[in-house]
Amino acid sequence: MPSNRRGPGRSSPARSPRNFTDIAYTDAVKAAQHRLGARARNEELEKEPRRTAVTPELAAWLAERISFFFGTASADGRPYIQHRGGPAGFLVTVDERHLGWAEFSGNKQYITTGNLAENDRAIIFAVDYAARRRLKLWGRAAIVEDAEFVAGVTPPGFPQHPTRAVRFRVEAWDINCPSYIPQLFTLAELEAATRAMTARIEELEAEVEELRRASKGPG
Repeated sequence: MPSNRRGPGRSSPARSPRNFTDIAYTDAVKAAQHRLGARARNEELEKEPRRTAVTPELAAWLAERISFFFGTASADGRPYIQHRGGPAGFLVTVDERHLGWAEFSGNKQYITTGNLAENDRAIIFAVDYAARRRLKLWGRAAIVEDAEFVAGVTPPGFPQHPTRAVRFRVEAWDINCPSYIPQLFTLAELEAATRAMTARIEELEAEVEELRRASKGPG
C-alpha cells in the first residue's frame, strides 16, 4: 500500500469542498470574473453544495468511456497532461469517493508518476464526443502498487499484467456546456449504426417484395 508520508511539495489535507468552485475559483480567478462582468453569475454557483461524490449516473457515464485526459503538476506547479485509454469500463468507480485505473505500459517516461510523488493534486478531463458532453473531476491521486487493488481495476482479459494503478479521490466535479465540442463517433459506434441501418433496409426490402407479389394477384 502507498505510504502516507508526504514528499517535497506534497499538499496538506484541506477541508472538503462544497463544490468545484472551492477548488477552481482562486482569488485571481474571482478577480478576473469581476473584471469581465461574470462575478455575479459565478457567485450563484458557489452557494450550492453539489457534485462532490460519484453518483450512480456519473459512475455509469464513466464506465462507458474508452479514454480520458489526466492532468498532474510538479511540485513547482509545472502542468502535465497525459492521455489514458482502454476498453469501456477501464476507468473504475471504486466507491462514491474514489476512482481507479490500471497503469498500462507506455513510453516509460514516468512523468505522471513523478509528479504524483510530490504533488497529489490532479484532474480528470473526459469527453463524450458523440453526445458532445465534457466532464471535469478535481481530486487527489496516488500511484498504488498493492496487488489486490491493481487487480481490481484491471479490465478482465486484458493482455497486459499491470503492477501499478492510480487511485483518484474525487473532491468535486462539473459538467460543461457542449459549445465547440466536435461531434465525433468511434468506429464501434459507426459499425453498430451501420448494422442497424442495414438490417432496417433489408427489412424494408422484404416488405416491398411482399407487397409487389401481393399486387400481382394469384397466378
